[in-house]
Amino acid sequence: MQNSDQNKAYGLQTVNMVADVYASGVERGVLLMRHSARTFDPNIHDLLNPLTDDGRALCRQFGEALPKTVQVRGYASPPERCMETAQLVIAAHEAAGGRGLRTRPVEALSIFYALDQQKMWQGMKQAVDLPAYVAQWFAQAVPEDAMMPAPLAVQMVLRGLLGKLRDTAVAGAGPHLDLCVSHDLTLYTLRHGVGLEPVTGPQVAFLDGLLLFVRDGKTLLRSQYGAEVEIDA
Repeated sequence: MQNSDQNKAYGLQTVNMVADVYASGVERGVLLMRHSARTFDPNIHDLLNPLTDDGRALCRQFGEALPKTVQVRGYASPPERCMETAQLVIAAHEAAGGRGLRTRPVEALSIFYALDQQKMWQGMKQAVDLPAYVAQWFAQAVPEDAMMPAPLAVQMVLRGLLGKLRDTAVAGAGPHLDLCVSHDLTLYTLRHGVGLEPVTGPQVAFLDGLLLFVRDGKTLLRSQYGAEVEIDA
């Protein structure tokens, strides 16, 4: 990844969204976020591609910019690049004066909806791009033994996020954020599945995020681009 002003902007809209929501008085939130910038080595399994040095710097930049009144706990898809993204963000948040907790892997943030990863990768290569493959998936135009039904995947992702939003283990700790690091495919799936943004909407870039929170008794999911929908919790 080249070191440019554009690359330095990765995560900026996401962290600004978090700051805006917590400034409005929200005390609890769950941020589903794509990992930071990574390598694209075709000679290894795609999920084994690690973060780049620039990607690690972006994580630190993100953590430093998080609101320091907010305690952050990390969850991540098991691949190294997702775990490292969460760990570096929280470490930088702590170093800048914030409160942080541990990070642990969670299978619900992985590519669990792929029933046959080889068939999934083949389908992606044949599609125009990733959003086009997601559109095919929702249209039931991919092999049924390659991917679980898209609406079920949406429900399963939401189930995991809502469980964290309702977790009482951090009750009384003040403003708290659960950072859930996953993959671009998961973000495309969730935002399209709940009607937040279509697959033809903005590309899911590194450190892009969706924030789940409760306001005025309503459970809401917000995009970093400003769109917001109520979730039937």
